[in-house]
Order: sequence, then structure tokens, then C-alpha cells
Amino acid sequence: NAAQPRAAAGDSEAMRFARAVLSRPYKFTIILLVANIFVFALMWQASGIPVSLTAVLPAEVLLPFGAKLNSYIHNQHQWWRFVTPMFLHVNLLHLLVNMYSLWIVGPYVEKLYGSAKFVVFWVLTGVAGVVASYLTVRPALGAGPITGFIFKTVDTPSAGASGALFGLVGVLFVFGIKFRHELPEGFKRAFGTGLLPMILINLFIGYMLRGFIDNAAHLGGMLAGAGLALLVDYRRPGERSGVAVTWRVLQIAAIALVAVSFLKIMQHFRDPWPAELVAQVASEPTAPENPEYLYYAKAMNDAQEAFVVAVKDKNPGNIDAAVKNLDAAPALDAKADDLRQRLKALLLRAKETPATPAPSPNRDKNKLVSADQLNQDFFAWKKEYGQWLKTGARNYSGLDKLNLTESGKQK
Repeated sequence: NAAQPRAAAGDSEAMRFARAVLSRPYKFTIILLVANIFVFALMWQASGIPVSLTAVLPAEVLLPFGAKLNSYIHNQHQWWRFVTPMFLHVNLLHLLVNMYSLWIVGPYVEKLYGSAKFVVFWVLTGVAGVVASYLTVRPALGAGPITGFIFKTVDTPSAGASGALFGLVGVLFVFGIKFRHELPEGFKRAFGTGLLPMILINLFIGYMLRGFIDNAAHLGGMLAGAGLALLVDYRRPGERSGVAVTWRVLQIAAIALVAVSFLKIMQHFRDPWPAELVAQVASEPTAPENPEYLYYAKAMNDAQEAFVVAVKDKNPGNIDAAVKNLDAAPALDAKADDLRQRLKALLLRAKETPATPAPSPNRDKNKLVSADQLNQDFFAWKKEYGQWLKTGARNYSGLDKLNLTESGKQK
């Protein structure tokens, strides 16, 4: 039977292709996974919110860590916010979904194109997604049932890796079509038009959840990935593993861009809230308390930082300013005020308590509290404050109005 030898030859070719491609390393996929998880752990620790699958990190955490906000980019020229959002996530579920998607898609792109091109693809498509999100804040267009799929009515914090993830999908989609004549059947079905059902399902989910999912970021990343795949060749089985100098330089430049962007975030981590954001929240008729909450949350965050510096670094220099800001912060409710007063008391104790009290018969030991006890009291307070952020703070934080757009939440 002539069909059997042909089928056997096709299977053999497919296996040869698969072995040659799938045996390649994918170390930068793992590095990106670790980097995203590490940044999220830092954000979660800074929030003080108890660990939860769906609890959303507040804007006062996302923005200092580099979430995209048009007013920061346009008015304060913080260009690095085109880069940093692709490493941020708004809650644990968001992170898990995106990292699972990266684990599934990332190795294919890295194995097919090599680590240098993969890194460049990730950064460029991630930036393209954020740029698309930036350009589509158009209040006049965002209210329509069709235009609202892409355009946004308000400038809200946006974060997530799925602009870059959709970029990788765009790469594989064009890859499967562009090289369909040389790919084994299994690869043709997995890539190219075989990705259409997944793409269409995600676009449908994005349409149903428009206003929550940043569809412009998804489409911007995917189109950028498709464009790169049109221009760039892949590494065929049997080819040398050497990387062109140009791609190595571009890889280093992409990594440097990410590193510099996060250095800029560190430099501006404690910048005051932009007036545009406070004005935007103040203009919301259903949340008149929001500006007060922003100032309250800023004072509480600064006070916690002053406490840590005083106890850990033995430097109480910031305590007086932190206490002054706490006294000036607006009163929200009885629980919020109780938390503020207790934090103030902790700051004063940290200022008066030596890190290592020297034994003295004339010293009133009842007034000395060990650094260990002070830390225990602070962590107990922080746990209670985190619970309030999760429950009571939602009455003031404007989470319904100052909504956190998940530019990377891929279903």
C-alpha cells in the first residue's frame, strides 16, 4: 500500500522536526515567570492585604510600582510606565492565569526563535500593548457598545502581562501561516489558523467584560507580535545555534530598558499623588470621600515605611514627619481612626525605644519595650489594617469608580 509508506515518512519527518525544536532550552520563559512572581510578592507585601485569590491590590500600591496611568505619562513624562505594567498584576488570580498562559505559550516561541528574539518579542509586544491602552482613553468613543470594546471612557490604572502574551500568540499565528509549507501537519494544526478558536474566544470574553479587561492592550500586543513574525525568520531544525550580533544587542537593549524602567520606579516610588487623579476621583458623584481616602492611605503608607526604617535601620529621622502627616490625615470612620492612632503610637514607641536597651539600674524598665515586642505589635496591627483594607476601605477607595483595568487578564 503506497499510502502507508507516505504516512510513515510524514510521521518520521514530524518527529524529527519536533525533536529538533522541542529539545531547545527556554530559560528566559522561566526567568520571566520568576520576575513576575517576585514583583507581585513585593506588591502584595506592600499592600498589607491578607493573601487571597481574588482580593484586588489598591491603586495606592499599583501606581507606585509602575501601573500605567495616562496622567502620569502625559503630564509628568513618566515614559517608563510604558514598560513596567507588563510585570504587574492586580490580584493573585490575574497572576496565575497569565503565568499559566506564559508557561504554555512562551516555550514554543523561545524554542522556535531563540532566546534573544524571544526577549525582544516579549518587551516590544508588551510595550505595544501599553501604548495601545494609552492611546485608547477616549471618553467620547468609550461609551458606545461597539467602540467601547477598545476605547475607554476614563483614565484608570492598568497592569498585566497579557499584552505581551497576546503578542506571543500573534507571533505563533503568523508563524503557522507564513511557514505552513515547511511545517509538519502537527505544527500546522497547533499554530497558524489552529489558534483562531482561542483568539476568538478571548476576544469574545474581552467584549463581554469590556470596561474591566483592557482589550486595546490585547489587540495592540497581538498586532505587534504578528508584525514581528512577518519580518523575522525562525530558527529551523539543523541550523546553527549562533545568534546574530544584531539580535544579541537588541536583547541586551530590551533587558536594559526593563532594568532602567524599574530603577525609575524606585526613584519615584514615594512621589505625591498626581493632582489629576485626585481631581478625577473627587469628581465622581457616588464617591465624594475618595480624595480623603487617598490622603489617608498615603499618610498610612508613609508612616509604615518610617516605622520600618526606624526599627530595622535604626534611623528615626522620618518619624516626626510621619506623625505630622497622620495627624493631618482626614478621619474616615471609627475603625480607620483607631488604626491611625495606634500606628501613631507605634511610631512614638519606635522613636523612644532603643534598638538594644543598655541595662541600667536607674532605667525604668516598665517604659522599655524590646524591639522584638515592638515588631510583634506592628505586625499584629498590620494584619488588622490589611483586613480593613480588604473590607471597610472599599467604602472609600473608589474601587468601583477608580477601577483597576486588568490589561493582562486572559481567560
